[in-house]
Amino acid sequence: MTAARTGGRFTCVGLGPGDPELVTLKAARLIGEADVVAYHAGVRKESHARRIAGDLVRPGTTEELLRYPVTTGSTAHPGGYAGAMAQFYEESAARLRAHLEAGRHVVLLAEGDPLFYGSAMYMHDRLAAEFATEVVPGVPAFAAATATTGLPLARQTDVLTVLPGTLPEAELARRLADTQAAVVMKLGRTFPAVRRALEAAGRLEGAVYVERASMGEERRMPVAEVDAEQVPYFSLVVVPGDTAPRVGPALREAVAPERAGEVVVVGLGPGPDCWLTPEVADELAQVDHVVGYAPYVARVPQRAGLTRHASGNTVEADRARLALRLAAAGERVAVVSGGDAGVFGMASAVLEVADEQPAVSVRVLPGVSAVQAVAARAGAPVGGDFAVVSLSDRLKPWPLIEQRVRAVAEADLVLAVYNPASRSRREQVAQLQKTLLEVLPADRVVVVGRDVGRAEESLAVTTLAGLDAESIDMKCLLIVGSSRTAVTRSGRVWTSRDWRGTGGDPR
Repeated sequence: MTAARTGGRFTCVGLGPGDPELVTLKAARLIGEADVVAYHAGVRKESHARRIAGDLVRPGTTEELLRYPVTTGSTAHPGGYAGAMAQFYEESAARLRAHLEAGRHVVLLAEGDPLFYGSAMYMHDRLAAEFATEVVPGVPAFAAATATTGLPLARQTDVLTVLPGTLPEAELARRLADTQAAVVMKLGRTFPAVRRALEAAGRLEGAVYVERASMGEERRMPVAEVDAEQVPYFSLVVVPGDTAPRVGPALREAVAPERAGEVVVVGLGPGPDCWLTPEVADELAQVDHVVGYAPYVARVPQRAGLTRHASGNTVEADRARLALRLAAAGERVAVVSGGDAGVFGMASAVLEVADEQPAVSVRVLPGVSAVQAVAARAGAPVGGDFAVVSLSDRLKPWPLIEQRVRAVAEADLVLAVYNPASRSRREQVAQLQKTLLEVLPADRVVVVGRDVGRAEESLAVTTLAGLDAESIDMKCLLIVGSSRTAVTRSGRVWTSRDWRGTGGDPR
């Protein structure tokens, strides 16, 4: 409970999914003690929360009905739906605030759990800092749904994902494919898209539809049998973890060479779909499995028949071996990298262990690299000879990186710097800058590209001395020019290919 600042006491009470017998003892006691009981209701509809509470509200208690101005219909509000709802929440909070300032105990009823996809959280946001506030948890609808179906939702290390059906269909399919157990809420009009997403993710079989869980009108059936025209808002889909495709024992050992499939290692480009090559897109449309670092796997559209294997950022060898085992069992597998798979990507990791599965064919397809993307945005800074170095010291020691950086500077090559910083590596850009300034002039041109190709893209042209090392993070790529790198009046950066007539020390 939060400390009181002024006035009365505010309690958000979860009532559970609908069955009054699922209201907790604490919730029942607090409702009976309240001076004011508040609850939400839809346009021209009865309040489900008030119905669940029933005669727990003692006679004479002040009641505040908070009726939504709009649910799924249109609104004339100048701010649209979001504006109308924001105004409604402000006005509702003002009504409750008046009671609290008068010293009353206000209990706000919430279906399910108050802070789980509920309107109570918006009142909590506005009032908790001003008044003593308590939240009483309630049984969420998906818990009632899994109980009524008798389906174990998640076992052992299964990951459970709760998804709103209002997500874009492609995103919903991706997330369904990337988890073991799932609950999809907020159906109603979204149900057709949810069903298509389940099918695309390969999760339609085994998915169960539950309507009005724990209520008298409860219904449950396989999702594939549901009439989309008869789906109310108070319904959800349960996808048990047992229905997720898993790497079985057959994939732990290589099978006969004649059954072996193929691993194709691809680069997705640095960001936007338009930088994905048609060759790579065609391969991704045909493979059975996609293996890779989770953010890159997330960029591959989900479709029926595709199984996704996402993992963390430091398990390249394990990832490569998984792909090879899948291919050894006769599957077609894509291993994905951002940018180009051969530039600090998964191509070398796969080939490093490829001899463990000699019957498996491995192909590497090119992609647009991050250095190409940043260079193009800047102009043509890698128009002449250039070198590429990663500042990550996870697989090589920092003294070796420093030695190579110094050699590049002394050779007067343009230097492209990958992986300049991370959450745990904050000092290396400053060390890079110091090392380069020992060799190169302070006014050497530097390009800083961040999130190139994405909505947050930024590009800055500065100098070696003017580089703000503290501002550089993992989303950046740096290009340090050579003595032949120049900046046009319009700010475009380019490096001459013609080295004739430079004379003397190129630095």
